[in-house]
Amino acid sequence: MLTGEKVLVTGATGKIGFPLARALAATNEVWGAARLRTSADRDRLAGAGIRPFALDMSSGDFTGLPDDFGYVFHAAVDPGTGDWTRCLQTNAHHSADLLHQCRGAKGFVLCSTGSIYGYQGQRPLTESDPPGVPLRAGYSFSKVAAEAVCTWVATRYRIPLTIIRICSTYGPEGGAPADRLDAILAGRPVRLHPDRPNNYHPIYEDDYVALGIRALEVADTPPVVVNWAGSETVSAEDYCTYLGALVGVDPVFEYTPEAHTPLWPDVTRMHEILGRTTVPWRDGMRRMTAARHPEITLPTVDPVAG
Repeated sequence: MLTGEKVLVTGATGKIGFPLARALAATNEVWGAARLRTSADRDRLAGAGIRPFALDMSSGDFTGLPDDFGYVFHAAVDPGTGDWTRCLQTNAHHSADLLHQCRGAKGFVLCSTGSIYGYQGQRPLTESDPPGVPLRAGYSFSKVAAEAVCTWVATRYRIPLTIIRICSTYGPEGGAPADRLDAILAGRPVRLHPDRPNNYHPIYEDDYVALGIRALEVADTPPVVVNWAGSETVSAEDYCTYLGALVGVDPVFEYTPEAHTPLWPDVTRMHEILGRTTVPWRDGMRRMTAARHPEITLPTVDPVAG
């Protein structure tokens, strides 16, 4: 755990940024940057010991933002639901601008995504696998660009950088497994790719906070690039069946080529650089369900699935 540092976390109201900023704030001065459109967002950050700072990454305006942060965890993103050129500018150009602004940092983490990879079939995806995303996939496309431009800036100015390729986070704040649980509860089909099983490495909140802090600590020049995921392989079919058993609703699977290909990362390098995760996937899924749906009484004896 970092101690006594001045840390900037962007996207601090998000499902990754908030838990990480909250954990860091216990022993550091943490600035939580986000759009902060409501007083509730500010209050939530302040209540967790985080200093709120209004920042819209799409503007590229860093007026008032100090340049003396010891560490930066950059999780703010444009999700790419609108204009792809704006998404590219926000996620790539302005991320590089922020990296240059904070070039005195001892460690900078750029949040990328495992969805940049071209699908390789039924095998885990390694950090050396090529990207393979169409332009219409604005978010993933922008992250390919962000990795490239931030690598250039970090190398040019010798800024210690870690690029984490995020793969299926989940917990009380949400994530893909939470979305699939909501579909199960609503009686909607869970859409999956026909190339089954749809293998993933979901990573629970406790672990992604710990490995996120570790990613700050190992930042280096040239940049460290690493998959960021859970240590266990589990298919979406198996964890959805388990979630269904927890809430008493059988999931319905719909296999379609329109669904995203399975995101199955190789975590060998992650284990070497960041360490292993500690929350077994069944425990994480139960904890997520209890936190997000307290109205549901979960079985006292854990159902066996998969």
